[in-house]
Amino acid sequence: MHSIRGRCFLTLALAVFALTFFSSSALAEAPFRASIGNAVVELTGPWRFHPGDNMAWAQPDFDDSSWSKMDLTPPPGSYDPVSGIGGFVPGWTTKGFPKLTGYAWYRMRVNVVSNSGSEVPPLAIRMPEDVDDAYQVYANGQYIGEFGRFSAKGVTFINAQPRAFALPANMRGGPIVLAVRFWMDAGTPLTAVDVGGLHGVPLLGQAETINSMLQMAWYEIDRGEAAVIFRVPIVGIVALLGLVLFWLDRREKAYLWLALACVLYLSFAATSVLGYYVSWMPMVWENLFTDVVLNPLIFGCWAIFWGCWFALPEMRRIHRIIWGFVLLLILGVAMLRAPLFGSLVPVSAASWLFPLTEVLKFAFGAVLFWILYRGIRLRGIEGWLALIPVLLMPIWLYQDELTTLHLYRVFNLFSLPVGPNFFALIITLTAISVLMMRRFIRGLREKQQLETEMEQARQVQQLLVPEKTPSIPGFAIESEYRSAKQVGGDFFQIMPTEDGGLLAVIGDVSGKGMPAAMTVGLLVGAIRSLAEISSEPAAILRGLNRRLCGRVEGQFATCLVLHVAADGETALANAGHLPPYLNGSEIELPGCLPLGIDSGAEFSTARTRLHPGDSLVLVTDGVAEARDAAGRLFGFEETARLAQENRPAIEIAAAAQHFGQQDDITVLRIQRTRADATAESGSSSVRFVGLADAGALS
Repeated sequence: MHSIRGRCFLTLALAVFALTFFSSSALAEAPFRASIGNAVVELTGPWRFHPGDNMAWAQPDFDDSSWSKMDLTPPPGSYDPVSGIGGFVPGWTTKGFPKLTGYAWYRMRVNVVSNSGSEVPPLAIRMPEDVDDAYQVYANGQYIGEFGRFSAKGVTFINAQPRAFALPANMRGGPIVLAVRFWMDAGTPLTAVDVGGLHGVPLLGQAETINSMLQMAWYEIDRGEAAVIFRVPIVGIVALLGLVLFWLDRREKAYLWLALACVLYLSFAATSVLGYYVSWMPMVWENLFTDVVLNPLIFGCWAIFWGCWFALPEMRRIHRIIWGFVLLLILGVAMLRAPLFGSLVPVSAASWLFPLTEVLKFAFGAVLFWILYRGIRLRGIEGWLALIPVLLMPIWLYQDELTTLHLYRVFNLFSLPVGPNFFALIITLTAISVLMMRRFIRGLREKQQLETEMEQARQVQQLLVPEKTPSIPGFAIESEYRSAKQVGGDFFQIMPTEDGGLLAVIGDVSGKGMPAAMTVGLLVGAIRSLAEISSEPAAILRGLNRRLCGRVEGQFATCLVLHVAADGETALANAGHLPPYLNGSEIELPGCLPLGIDSGAEFSTARTRLHPGDSLVLVTDGVAEARDAAGRLFGFEETARLAQENRPAIEIAAAAQHFGQQDDITVLRIQRTRADATAESGSSSVRFVGLADAGALS
């Protein structure tokens, strides 16, 4: 009947109709008298009703006097709990047939007469859109239409839609027996307590008027779905906002979960609205998609969103709990819906399956409020700001349960039927959007502040890194420094000494950013001051350690100091730094604590000789700890190989950087180029000097 519906207001010419009742003793035999002018008649009944199915019941001569009577007069103040439209008629489950599913028949005898005495115009019957679940209409035994699809394989029902059916041309007056063959799915009683059959009053009248009323019924459908359609762009904007913010800040997973929850809701709303306007979508598949799949996923995504929003440390456990609940709820609801329910799953199983699914649904609510409690405990004001949207969420997440308990009231807003879920959803999404923008703007400011701090730290560090390597006779010195994206704490100094040799210092401060850069500045200044007093490596380390201890809480530095005399005699002292490579072989040094941990720490001195052509390579951990996309380390073996091949410092640094730089990279290479007149012959072995012989700074 879609071809006869338009979307406009029509002026309905409703004439006076007369209903003549006989005495109660004769009512069973006498037909309902319907006087037809330019009007319609409400067929409130009483109708005859009987469970079961027999096509003989459609025939006009069938004796239905033993059937039950059913009055379709709406109770005072009744309304459709979903659409909010008045005139709701409770179903047969509240009228003596609480466990009836499957087939049942309504029958009614009507005597059609004309008020004016002229020929009755063509007639039609208008069926209510609120029915459970599918039906066929017969007039005097003739099939005139159906809602849903009846076949030998079974019944396929669709979402509620208005329908009107024209009576045959030979039925314009006199007695007419109307028979309605109903079928209700076994799972429908689980959706409400007053289901079954007709929830409105059928109308019989002039076909033209009935068609006009059908158009008005479609207008009411449009009006009822307008609130849902109005929510769609709002939810869509929030989903788009979440995706954009996640694209700008990939660290904030809550944005992505919010977008996903909104997209799932849009899919739910689109499917539900579409079901009112098309007849090709079986209600079974609509229920499977919305109730079995989308609803549990929506519950899960919202719970994960709030967990990520508060950055709870228990997120792994929350994920396991939530997705476990989602899986159980999907399985439970699937067993309560066709095609499983009533076939593979017996109807009697609903006595424990239905409470189980409700417990799982409310378990989501319990987890949601626990997440809110944890958020308030951990995040303070951030948690309190989320209180209102979290408290409003059950109103629209548990709409079906509130409707079943008659706690969900629909009212008109600017002539549009809306319920509490409309306002709860709008307020929730608005509040979440404000909170998201607040967090994003705050994060943007923090990011800008961090970038400014990092740039300042980089500038400080660049000032502390020697601009050029000093030229010292008898030595070829190379240095290569490559900073990472995050400013680290690498530092080095190379200075000539009064004896014609050189002093080299390399190290790495813990931490990043400005604190690390300031500590580097402290150490470089101390190195230059201490070098004016002594060139003994262990003494310099002790002086640096005293200056760093207690100066910056929780911060330490590794450091390697070596002094190479003009004759090649070399002294080394180490404070937790990587050992240097002599001609590609790692020099074994005794282990010592890094600087800044123990103010009384002592440092051993190792001695060796650097012959003409020998080279020392000093690196920071940014070389060995370079990591490629597969997670493999550059490693010490590769570093030693490059040093053994006598590669320049720039090549070693470049190789580590291209492999996958993770931290600052610093490489120093010192090669002795000539022999001093006082040089001693011998091998480049390493010997250790006791702490007492290392010297000290006063």
